[in-house]
Amino acid sequence: MTQSLADQVAIVTGAGTGLGRAYALELARRGARVVVNDLASNPAELAPAEQVAGEIRAAGGEAMADGGDVSDLAQMQAMARRALERWGAIHILINNAGILRDRTFAKMDMADFEAVVRVNLMGSAFATKAVWDTMRAQGYGRVLMTTSSSGLGGNFGQANYAAAKAGILGLARTLRLEGAKYGIRVNCIAPTAGTRMTADIFPDEAYAVFSPEAVVPAALFLVGPDAPSDAVLGASGGLYQSAYVTMNEGVLLPPSEQTPEAIARAWDRIDARAPLRVFENGMEQSHRALSRLKK
Repeated sequence: MTQSLADQVAIVTGAGTGLGRAYALELARRGARVVVNDLASNPAELAPAEQVAGEIRAAGGEAMADGGDVSDLAQMQAMARRALERWGAIHILINNAGILRDRTFAKMDMADFEAVVRVNLMGSAFATKAVWDTMRAQGYGRVLMTTSSSGLGGNFGQANYAAAKAGILGLARTLRLEGAKYGIRVNCIAPTAGTRMTADIFPDEAYAVFSPEAVVPAALFLVGPDAPSDAVLGASGGLYQSAYVTMNEGVLLPPSEQTPEAIARAWDRIDARAPLRVFENGMEQSHRALSRLKK
């Protein structure tokens, strides 16, 4: 059965090009009314966002362009108000907007570090905050965050980007707990796609293989009516993978051996990669420790 998003209202940030554009077009094709957000240097210059919104309208869909800056909470709140005034609800938010300022940490200007964290991490928080009360009130919401393999595993020359993307993972995993009783499901996607942002990173052959269109099905699944919550889904060139935060069973040391030297002696067992269990929430570390101590 084809997943229908008829009568749903979706916001996609950074939707003027690349992945965001692909998300917006497919959301509209499946019946959603779409707010196409892309940063404009001034309100009169909505060219990328308006072009995508125009494509949607030309195909018979409903869309409006928004030039708000995701790193400005007031602008995200204004965007959400416009959507509510026009369509009366907000069901889906895809936090896609992001920037890169790659450089080794030794050479990195801290202004570039801050800018990347502000757009990628704070931008995701601001856009989500702008729609959160609406989703809670209507008892339904789907929020998709964009993390990255850089955030999951680190990447040379991307300290700023990796920090932001790891922060997004923590944000998403907390919001899925807080939103659960309100019907809000929060997930992360870790895409690999040949877009304007990655044009200088990928060789031509990889750029072609990692098409935005191959990522779109994963994103649409994660914002659909039957979406899971707390998923971290990698999508690259047609390969879809789940990622998890895990913790092993560890080694319980008695008080007399709770020393750096004893930890060094036990390190091979402490660092064992099996057995592993999925880390469900931030309280599990203390809960597991207490259960072991009670035995």
